[in-house]
Amino acid sequence: MATFNDFGLHHSIVRALSNMGFEEATAIQDQTVPVALQGRDLIGQAQTGTGKTAAFGIPLVERLDETNGNIQGVVLTPTRELAVQVAEEINKIAQFKNISALPIYGGQDITRQIKALKKRPQIIVATPGRFMDHMRRRTIRLDAIEMVILDEADEMLNMGFIDDIKEILKEVPTNRQTLLFSATMPRAIQEIAQQFMSEPTIIQVKAKEVTVPNIEQQYMEVAERQKFDVLCRLLDIHSPELAIVFGRTKRRVDELSEALTKRGYGAEGIHGDLNQAKRDSVLRKFKEGTIEVLVATDVAARGLDISGVTHVFNFDIPQDSESYVHRIGRTGRAGKTGLAITFVTSREIDHLRLIERTTKRRMERHAVPSMAEALEGQQKMTVDKILETSGRDDLSAYKTLAEQLLEDVDSVTLVSAALKLLTKEPDTTPIRLTEEAPLRVGKKKLPPKGKGGFGSGSGFGGKRPSRPRNGDSRPRGGDSRPRSGDSRPRSGDSRPRSGDSRPRGERGESRPPRS
Repeated sequence: MATFNDFGLHHSIVRALSNMGFEEATAIQDQTVPVALQGRDLIGQAQTGTGKTAAFGIPLVERLDETNGNIQGVVLTPTRELAVQVAEEINKIAQFKNISALPIYGGQDITRQIKALKKRPQIIVATPGRFMDHMRRRTIRLDAIEMVILDEADEMLNMGFIDDIKEILKEVPTNRQTLLFSATMPRAIQEIAQQFMSEPTIIQVKAKEVTVPNIEQQYMEVAERQKFDVLCRLLDIHSPELAIVFGRTKRRVDELSEALTKRGYGAEGIHGDLNQAKRDSVLRKFKEGTIEVLVATDVAARGLDISGVTHVFNFDIPQDSESYVHRIGRTGRAGKTGLAITFVTSREIDHLRLIERTTKRRMERHAVPSMAEALEGQQKMTVDKILETSGRDDLSAYKTLAEQLLEDVDSVTLVSAALKLLTKEPDTTPIRLTEEAPLRVGKKKLPPKGKGGFGSGSGFGGKRPSRPRNGDSRPRGGDSRPRSGDSRPRSGDSRPRSGDSRPRGERGESRPPRS
């Protein structure tokens, strides 16, 4: 694998990467950085946690002119959390250059963002809806933009941003460089690439690598009414440091987080109905380890980049393979191992097989654990804690008391009593959850062989019209097109019609199921 010195980067960037602890390029960085440094358009299929942000952040910082205070680079992301994380990483890469990145997103005071824009950052990292707001207000100049990056393009599609993305790409200069990253390649994303990119270089993760290889993937066939007890047993057996439990609906998330709390687990939930302050509070608790279980819907968990997640539980089987890939990608990050367990009812086995065929990865079937195995798991954790404490902590203040107890009670009985007191025995508090209808195969068909993805016939490789590369003669995007009286239909327009100016993806759920 290449080192960052091999790319011919400016010494300030190499120094910054060294400070960040980066030694060798990851696979996506090794393939992406040289192509992007040449100014060519690029499509990369890459999961989160693979070093994707640095893969586009390095050439972005390298290629921009630090003496020019105009906005030269734009990164579009699906969520505000991801926008903040991407901007932070880019600023770390640029820490020894006079280049800065500013995150802008919905839910934040726009006047404060306008004030921050006056400090002239060269890079904007934004959610599409808020970027469109600034375009309309003319608080962002587009004429100097050299690079546009679409990060997690499939997620932006799922969250209803497709029209905003198209509008933005029409307005920025046509001779820009465009990089598109997506874990999956739905047809709508392929059409964007065909319409707005110029002969892109395609960097494709092999099918066997679509799901992260260091994540152990299991499934259990569980009746709907037994799911919650099985989840509790698994939490007792595995004692995860941090776990994310995925539910299909907001109602499911609310009921699950409340039920887990009743059973004595540190759990809270996030979904699209939470305000930003509450969402931030829950995520802060999870990152700090104050709670160990985060219950989430697919949309609410998009863009999360939380290190240390050891387990993902798909309480409800995901709607499709794209959602499955994104869900399990919350664990097994940065080279660490993770475990993903999917619950499936007998009527959902065909849906599970469809996901396996699409991801080209078989999940290993495991039997539902018994109550005795759950108790054994908690006992083992208690023993481990006792052994760790005995070898690490100063116990001198307790030894006299222990010796006195041993005079009256034999050691085996004494240790047994201590284990019983310290072990969390399985809780059988009655819990009732609203049952969800099973997902059935047939609502979504597999694409025919040879269609979709990056294979032959995918439609990539065509030239985008009018893309000059020579100096100041480049056209400024949007200058020649009439805007007044534009009556084009806005099908799928994600902007709300009643008061809230944020697009659906930033307000929360994108057409959530109401079962």
